[in-house]
Amino acid sequence: MGLEKYMIPCLFKTVFGFDCLGCGFQRSLFLLFQGEFLAAFKMYPAIYTCLLLLIFIAFHFLDKSKNYKKLIWRMAIINLFFMLGGYYFKHFYF
Repeated sequence: MGLEKYMIPCLFKTVFGFDCLGCGFQRSLFLLFQGEFLAAFKMYPAIYTCLLLLIFIAFHFLDKSKNYKKLIWRMAIINLFFMLGGYYFKHFYF
């Protein structure tokens, strides 16, 4: 893949030698931009919850008429479960 030379290396993986909870997000995002939705999910299962969380965070800053804090916290917890589950399956089942 030609885009990998432009990706930011994971500092956590460089220092400690193993993947962090966010490893795979960049590659998954590029797969998503290319229309490879299932491949993006397989690369990083939390890709869709991360993007949804980022959208709600953007709404929080752009739309001051509504309070999104509770929703953002709930989405963050759901996202954390997807990140932990994806990390577990990536390292122990694949």
